[in-house]
Amino acid sequence: MSTELSRIAEKAKTCPTLRFTSLAHLLTPEFLKETWKQMNRQGASGVDGETIKDYGRDLDGRIGDLYERLKAGRYKAPPVRRVNIPKGNGKTRPLGIPTVEDRLVQRAVARILEAIYEADFLDVSYGFRPGRNPHQALRRLRECIMAEKVGYVFEADIRGYFNHINHYWLMRMLRARIRDTRILRLIEKWLRAGAMENGVVRVTGEGTPQGGPISPILANVYLHYVLDRWFELRCKKQFHGKASLIRFADDYVVCFQYKQDAERFHQELVGRMAEYELELAEEKTRLMRFGRFAEKEAETFDFLGFTHVCGRDRNGKFAVIRIPGTKAIRKFRDRVKQWLKAHMHWRPRDQQKHLSLMLRGFYQYFGLYHCTPKLRHVQLEVQRQWARSLRGRSQRSRLTWNVLNSRPWFQLPYPQVVHRTV
Repeated sequence: MSTELSRIAEKAKTCPTLRFTSLAHLLTPEFLKETWKQMNRQGASGVDGETIKDYGRDLDGRIGDLYERLKAGRYKAPPVRRVNIPKGNGKTRPLGIPTVEDRLVQRAVARILEAIYEADFLDVSYGFRPGRNPHQALRRLRECIMAEKVGYVFEADIRGYFNHINHYWLMRMLRARIRDTRILRLIEKWLRAGAMENGVVRVTGEGTPQGGPISPILANVYLHYVLDRWFELRCKKQFHGKASLIRFADDYVVCFQYKQDAERFHQELVGRMAEYELELAEEKTRLMRFGRFAEKEAETFDFLGFTHVCGRDRNGKFAVIRIPGTKAIRKFRDRVKQWLKAHMHWRPRDQQKHLSLMLRGFYQYFGLYHCTPKLRHVQLEVQRQWARSLRGRSQRSRLTWNVLNSRPWFQLPYPQVVHRTV
């Protein structure tokens, strides 16, 4: 973090009510170049078709021109390029891809916002924050259930969260900490820019397009006020027992000691969401028995790709068992299947290298205790898919399972426990 950002972060931490009136001056050519170095070099192009490589050919000149437009208030936010990515069960998730230049400005402003709001965000949130990751959220959830008096777990889902963030409320929340009109105008431009799909620009008046660097921090600010602060400062005072919230982006669960507290929270949560133009997906929202005090009648639930189960450790003591969720495994298998279909004529050794990378990435995330048997099953399923693809090259293929297993290039990496403290 630059020295200027460090000073802002320190001020935000020591003065929780301070409103920052001078931030846009940070968007200097030097700051923009520093931000450029942090950008993903593999990012796709936006509506103008320009790539990262194209923009970087005359980086000094382009950043100099960008700085002058930002300084004069002449910067115009172009619409994002809308693409739909598979979500599972035949559904898709809309993704907005900004232009390279817009991505640079968004990331620069996001860095400034992060310096301020990291001092405000509560420990209950883990998503899209520096130094935080899904495994920390999983560890906190396990510690909560193992060490505290938990008898119920409430899981909720916000219907189309990123697409329904209310612009009026979001800007009002931002003004509680930011009074620099140039920064606020930039954010408003991004919110109003709209998305281009099939050559047509659509402006919805709500939501922050997933895919832009500014979107995660804005989404976190919104739920910080709507959910986190409300739960910690108001709801907890009304509960009779213990209650803990764990949130990763818009995915969250709440652990309760008493059922009446959980039911009351559910009722008030519906109204709270409606107040800020959000809606719970009731088909994905439920209260279940879970924990050491509900072991005999405990249900299971999914969080961050893992299915959570009440079980026993090697010493016979109560333990929360996490295994890769069915949905996560299905999505990975589908991804492997699509890749094999698109690259079925690659050399087997090249296929082996890529499939190994895919499996290691899957193991890297799901490599917890108790997950090895499930991951071994995934590895075997990938080998079966690969074998079918290899046999499909020829109607006279003699590549039986025994023949393939005797070939060194057909071997794929075995799963291992990666996260021993999660």
